[in-house]
Amino acid sequence: MIKDKKITLVFSREAREVYEYLNKEAMISKNEKTLLKAIKQKIEFIKTNPHYGNPLSKKLIPKEYVEKYVITNLFRVELPNYWRMLYTLTEGETKIEVVAFILDIINHSTYNKKFGYKK
Repeated sequence: MIKDKKITLVFSREAREVYEYLNKEAMISKNEKTLLKAIKQKIEFIKTNPHYGNPLSKKLIPKEYVEKYVITNLFRVELPNYWRMLYTLTEGETKIEVVAFILDIINHSTYNKKFGYKK
């Protein structure tokens, strides 16, 4: 039962870079500020309910993620301006921990390319 487990949130290197960029730009850009605020809000939702995002079918998980992160599940969270945050859930080092691993924070066109939608 997940609600009895500790939820740890971890960023991939790529997601961390985008998050740090947004933190810097949020002071001067309204769009980045809006996006950053939404990401922080969604992170809190995931910490409360790890299944918050939309689960994607296993057959839709990009090979890149399977090969790089050895994942078996993928969740999508919609963000402002058609951005997406993608994460996977894994067991932590102990049976009483769930790790929400944020793989990517990407814009709409990158998302479409990654998932093979409209070229």
